Amino acid sequence: MSLDLRGYTPARVSLGRAGCGLPTRELLEFQLAEAQARDAVHAVLDVSGLMNELARRGLIPIALKSAAANRDEYLRNPALGRALAADSDAKLRGVTGQSAGSDVVFILADGLSAIAIQRHALPLIGAVLALLAKDRWRIGPACVVEQGRVAVGDCIGEALGAQFSVVLIGERPGLSSPDSLGIYVTWEPRPGRTDAERNCISNVRPEGLSYAEAARRLCYLLTEGRRRRLTGVALKDGPSEERLRVGPARLIEPL
Repeated sequence: MSLDLRGYTPARVSLGRAGCGLPTRELLEFQLAEAQARDAVHAVLDVSGLMNELARRGLIPIALKSAAANRDEYLRNPALGRALAADSDAKLRGVTGQSAGSDVVFILADGLSAIAIQRHALPLIGAVLALLAKDRWRIGPACVVEQGRVAVGDCIGEALGAQFSVVLIGERPGLSSPDSLGIYVTWEPRPGRTDAERNCISNVRPEGLSYAEAARRLCYLLTEGRRRRLTGVALKDGPSEERLRVGPARLIEPL
């Protein structure tokens, strides 16, 4: 009895063959998937659109840029994506006094797939805010960062005096997932934090981890991280309904 593996996974399995090569349809689909992955890497973030939608959700949006001057520089020198441009750093320092002491700041960074942010960041944030509204979480400004990598959240979180930075970022595209969104959670963010001091939730998209489940896991990490005063390898991602105690969120308004 044959087993149709394609009914269980979107991965490129059971492709068949034509002579010593792939069937024409499968070859064309592979080329399309590769093109979509390349397009995702070079896509441009719609900053103004995201800013407007974040404001509609009651958040205070701030547009920032990393130290990478353009996309080519960002791809060739990853370190530049981990630091803020001088003018963006100055802009952020200008709101530090008004927004200091927030519990959570959200950072939306294009990463390696701007379309992941465009498609999934806002629905995810909506689901997260609904859960955080059950408790007294102080929500700081939401920062939209062009040419940003995960560690840029450390600079932002420290500048805003936040307990947690939550970086939503476009993950490296795959041949079946050009729009996968990743979430990185860091307790007491500051430059020099390592990946071992963060928790990651990956593959957030309708075909992967749902918004509701990703929001539940994120809120669990925030709740447990605040209780234990840490994130990273010492904090396991294992939420259960009875342990989930999250939630009215209070926004930190700049003057």
